[in-house]
Amino acid sequence: MTQPFQLPHFYMPYPARLNPNLDEARAHSSAWAREMGMLEGSGIWEQSDLDAHDYGLLCAYTHPDCDGPALSLITDWYVWVFFFDDHFLETFKRSQDRKGGKAYLDRLPLFMPLDLSTPVPEPQNPVEAGLADLWARTVPSMSQEWRRRFAVSTEHLLNESLWELSNINEGRIANPVEYIEMRRKVGGAPWSAGLVEYATAEVPVAVAESRPLRVLMETFSDAVHLRNDLFSYQREVEDEGELSNGVLVLETFFGCTTQEAAETVNDILTSRLHQFEHTAFTEVPALAVEKGLTPVDVAAVAAYAQGLQDWQSGGHEWHMRSSRYMNEGALSASRPFGVAGFGTSAADMRGLLADAGAERLRSYTHVPFQKVGPSRLPDFHMPFEVSLSPHLDGARQRLTPWMHSMGMLQEGVWDEDKLLAYDLPLCSAGLDPDATPEELDLSSQWLSWGTYGDDYYPMVFGQRRDLAAAKLCTERLSACMPLDGEDTLLPANGMECGLIDLWARTTAEMTPEQRRTFRATVEVMTESWVWELLNQIQNRIPDPVDYMEMRRATFGSDLTMSLCRMGHGPKVPPEVYRSGPVRSLENAAADYACLLNDVFSYQKEIEYEGEVHNGILVVQNFFGCDYPAALGVIHDLMTQRMQQFQHVAAHELPILYEDFKLSDEARGIMDGYVTELQNWMSGILKWHQDCRRYGAADLARRAHGFVPDQVPVVPLSWKAESLAL
Repeated sequence: MTQPFQLPHFYMPYPARLNPNLDEARAHSSAWAREMGMLEGSGIWEQSDLDAHDYGLLCAYTHPDCDGPALSLITDWYVWVFFFDDHFLETFKRSQDRKGGKAYLDRLPLFMPLDLSTPVPEPQNPVEAGLADLWARTVPSMSQEWRRRFAVSTEHLLNESLWELSNINEGRIANPVEYIEMRRKVGGAPWSAGLVEYATAEVPVAVAESRPLRVLMETFSDAVHLRNDLFSYQREVEDEGELSNGVLVLETFFGCTTQEAAETVNDILTSRLHQFEHTAFTEVPALAVEKGLTPVDVAAVAAYAQGLQDWQSGGHEWHMRSSRYMNEGALSASRPFGVAGFGTSAADMRGLLADAGAERLRSYTHVPFQKVGPSRLPDFHMPFEVSLSPHLDGARQRLTPWMHSMGMLQEGVWDEDKLLAYDLPLCSAGLDPDATPEELDLSSQWLSWGTYGDDYYPMVFGQRRDLAAAKLCTERLSACMPLDGEDTLLPANGMECGLIDLWARTTAEMTPEQRRTFRATVEVMTESWVWELLNQIQNRIPDPVDYMEMRRATFGSDLTMSLCRMGHGPKVPPEVYRSGPVRSLENAAADYACLLNDVFSYQKEIEYEGEVHNGILVVQNFFGCDYPAALGVIHDLMTQRMQQFQHVAAHELPILYEDFKLSDEARGIMDGYVTELQNWMSGILKWHQDCRRYGAADLARRAHGFVPDQVPVVPLSWKAESLAL
């Protein structure tokens, strides 16, 4: 069969290494698969299939340093996961049996108890039998925290198969951002990262949930999945009718050829590997110092990072050899200098230098403060009508005295002119048109505080490149939000004073758990401002995927959406809000609003502020295109994210309601939440159109209004006080 495209040149700087226990793992996994019922008689595989796929080779490449028993166990896990994938395809995807597929998936978590003394059901098929056996053999040597994380990633891997099945049923191809997010779950690389911990060292609990470790896992995952998409396109798209493939997603989004889409997928893959390296060499060492990790902990993180790196190179080598994939000519094409043998796929120095040079360095060579002219505004796709609160005028009048009383108009960052021009109550009035006067005041004050903070960090800390002071400020802001009756911090500036006041009034009636959740949404935003500052100091335009995901945080999406959910009460189980469809709904809405802001603020950020955090600039840098072309890409992505929001609301939420057997009252609350998110998006568009923060005339009028010397000096008392936190 003719290949649909020529495989691109892959960036792979690390040579693959082969575990010497390969033959032992092959023999063990073959016997184990037969014992579990996965071979003859299963209707899925014969011995010849297992031999041709050669999962022992995959695991020997991806885990080159573990001993024989560990390699055999890991190989069994991969035999199980690939068998599950093929079993689910043949049993439920081809027949498009979602109901049967859900019943099948609902049983599998029962075979992963955190406490091994918990009884498990009698297995009814090879997938259940394999999972029960593997779980019992794996978790005794791992901590409870690892068990929890690995169980969650395994459930995601299994359950998001329903997302793929639903898209097949509807003939729907995902948009690029949706695809990257969902592929992480259904593709299983986060699950693979858990097995890397098993083979190397557990990640210390103190840093397991931190941004640097999360980014290592996510960049690893994205690169693994996108690489697999390139090799498996022919099998998945042409043979299986699969719609969940990155090449197909980009073909559809850009309307380009398959070869062009494949090259773009490879460019994204390369960018994710560059992000992995950047994080490993800059953010991870700083994290170790900040958290005071012991030498043993540091060694564990280093071993884990090395393990993820080994998986990349080993997985690539296996894809070029396995009969499961399209790889004709891949081995010879990767050895242009006649170098041959295991692990030499990284020997193409020409391609390696080209990738490492032109693509990586381009992110650091942006010239700030370029004149770009007024922001160009396309015809935004907005299917929802905006409605404004009748209490808007009163909120406008009351906001200025509050900002004065908190001290945020006396610090040289904002003055009354800016506050009135920015008109944050207008945004609140659109976000929550049914708010009481008190609720509208609180919302307006939160938006003003967050927007002020977003301006404060680059002005106060960015001008001086003072990352240490920014991190100290962020720690102090967390201390302004006590959870269980701790003493309130003595505020040192207007931002701290405002947060202390807002926190006390917003959380007065919350339970401790609700306060913890709400505080996390604020911390996600404030910590993201430090991430922006670090990129600003390095003059580094972010990787596109990292940018999209961090943009939600810098925009304060979680914070403002949590304010929307505040009155919902306990009628809706927390698991519903954590479910895939609801997160998909929220992320689609957030991305629409974030990219909308990038379109309006392009001139402000690029020409007047020297920013590197703007979606249009990120696209320009990644594709090497001009402003109008990049704007077109962003506008198309906004439109598709809006269409995804509508799709989830119309098609996925009703199924979710049935899956959770929600009461009529709970369904009504969730339908109301959809309306609130519709108001959220239409209100944000209305605010951008009517406020005076982004217009060319307003920007020109304020071009010389900021004097760096007027920026407040970071109080020296912060250092002493921080030691007592």
